[in-house]
Amino acid sequence: MTTSAPRPLRADAARNRDLLLAAAAAEFAEHGIDASIADIARRAGVGKGTVFRHFATKDHLLAAIVRSRLDVLATLGESLAGANDPEQALLEFLGVAIEQQQERDLSFLFAAAETALAEPEVTRARERMFQAAYALVDRARAAGVLRADVTGPDVVLLMCAPGHVAEPLRAGSPELWRRYLGIIFDGLRPAGAHPLPQPPPAAPMPS
Repeated sequence: MTTSAPRPLRADAARNRDLLLAAAAAEFAEHGIDASIADIARRAGVGKGTVFRHFATKDHLLAAIVRSRLDVLATLGESLAGANDPEQALLEFLGVAIEQQQERDLSFLFAAAETALAEPEVTRARERMFQAAYALVDRARAAGVLRADVTGPDVVLLMCAPGHVAEPLRAGSPELWRRYLGIIFDGLRPAGAHPLPQPPPAAPMPS
């Protein structure tokens, strides 16, 4: 027996889902993963029943937010795969990844329940994002603009570093992360590189 593809959401249902995701991201950012469904619904301007029609549990809601962030990065990485300048393509990808973190306090994503992060759709989105990032790294390395011993997993691990370093001063210097991205990216270039003391992490990245 064949299974039919899921029907696309009606325009109003899709709009409600988008509102819920935006409201949930804002509510989680302000109050952590203990934010209530009632407050999320209120912020989105819908009833609690609407929330549960789209997302059976809070974990499903968290998973949808994580997936949406990963999908944005994966789509960007894939669109940059054929760029004429592999160095600038990788730098643009990293810049957008960090800007996405800076939109608001997204630390709740790192504290998301294991059940949310283990959702199959999140796993697939994460793998897609990894592969897009790895492809950009491979192209930059092949072009000679990235040191030969740097791998895709190395760069994915470094994606969060500029934002974390600049976080204590973000209120007064919201663009300070760009300075640290520049420092990190200089370390990825082959000029003046010294041998690294440890082997790279295995791919794919661990959960």
